[in-house]
Amino acid sequence: MAVLGLGGVFIKSEHPEKTKNWYRDVLEVEINAHGGMDFLHKRSADAYPQAARTVFDRFEAGSDYFAPSGLAFMINLIVDDLDAAIERVEAAGETMVGSPESYDYGRFAWVIDPDGVKVELWEPVEPA
Repeated sequence: MAVLGLGGVFIKSEHPEKTKNWYRDVLEVEINAHGGMDFLHKRSADAYPQAARTVFDRFEAGSDYFAPSGLAFMINLIVDDLDAAIERVEAAGETMVGSPESYDYGRFAWVIDPDGVKVELWEPVEPA
């Protein structure tokens, strides 16, 4: 038996349709035929053969990394053009959280969804 990857993230919402529409309208995430959102692993692997990955980790209970959200989790979405994603979010009237940051493994920016979930946008960088 082997765990092959993360199969899904499921979150309760007071207004699920409003939040799904926000992801569709603000981040251009497609809603599938079942009413959810899914991502083929192949798309990110084709774009970033060595860098795209799903990270499953824990943070210390006192961490402020998810702030200003008060929730105990955050969502990280892989994007292929962080600057274009930021422009799209701002054009939709949303406010980015903090300033974008760059590291040797990628560039990051953040926005809060309608349910108060911090969404981290990540443009991976292929290792040298």
